[in-house]
Amino acid sequence: MPLKLIPDNTNIGFVKLRFVAFALTLLLTIGAAGLLAVRGLNLGVDFVGGLTMQVEFAQAPALDTLRTRVDKVGVGDSALQEFGNNRTILIRLPLPKDAEVDQGAVQRVVAKVRVALEKDYQGVKFARVESVSGKVSGELISDGLKAVGLSMLFVALFTWFRFEWYFGVSTVVALVHDVVVTMGFFALTQLEFDLNIVAAVLTIIGYSLNDKVVIDDRIRENLRKYRQMDIKQIIDLSVNETLPRTVMTSLTLLAALTALLLLGPEVIFGFTAAMVLGIVVGTYSSIFVSSSLLISLGVKPRAAPVEDRRAKGAERIG
Repeated sequence: MPLKLIPDNTNIGFVKLRFVAFALTLLLTIGAAGLLAVRGLNLGVDFVGGLTMQVEFAQAPALDTLRTRVDKVGVGDSALQEFGNNRTILIRLPLPKDAEVDQGAVQRVVAKVRVALEKDYQGVKFARVESVSGKVSGELISDGLKAVGLSMLFVALFTWFRFEWYFGVSTVVALVHDVVVTMGFFALTQLEFDLNIVAAVLTIIGYSLNDKVVIDDRIRENLRKYRQMDIKQIIDLSVNETLPRTVMTSLTLLAALTALLLLGPEVIFGFTAAMVLGIVVGTYSSIFVSSSLLISLGVKPRAAPVEDRRAKGAERIG
């Protein structure tokens, strides 16, 4: 027999919980925005420019001692951050002034730091080295913001033309909540925010849009089918009808992402964490927020086509 996580004829009253959901959504959005304003994002080298070295030590080093040792090399003020565990440290340094004209300048800085650390720490390994110029980082910030902004704009236009304007409004409100909460999580945890996370945010927007369009399409269908049913009953019916698909899709993705989160390499930890949170938040907003928001926007049942008026039993009286 096929696995059914949601029983047939499930009838959960989601609309009754809409004010609680709206309050929670507003609280999460304001809280995430406050974290972004107060703590800010821990921008990676992609956005701030500079040189980043991922260094693995045999034993956890004292960060103050390590910072002092790196600063004595004379290549600029260093910033240190644990990465995954206390034995893996990200060392960030400013790029050499002549890095853009001298291709070997970065390699010489890395070589100096390597020699200094190998002298003081046995078994040290340089797992990754990245460098981005200030000009390129500025372009990446601009391009990242444009990508997120344009994706939201095209989502609004798509849902407007595919359905009607209030479907577009409810979808964009839910997507803004999903994106802001995800970014607030990175402000809270201070996980590195780089281009991988921008890709995760765009993926979350795509997943959430797909989820919301499925529910919106069923709502529109039921608005025409059940002309005399109360709008609240239509919303509940539509969400319950699509609930098995929504839950199964979300749980399947979460199972794969959780495995990556726990067993995957550190380099994709931030991306995976963003995806896990985004799917949970996106599923919540699809079920509880965007659909119920249609009631506040004044959605009403549609007049039935001519063939529906002649069909027997086409109506369901709520």
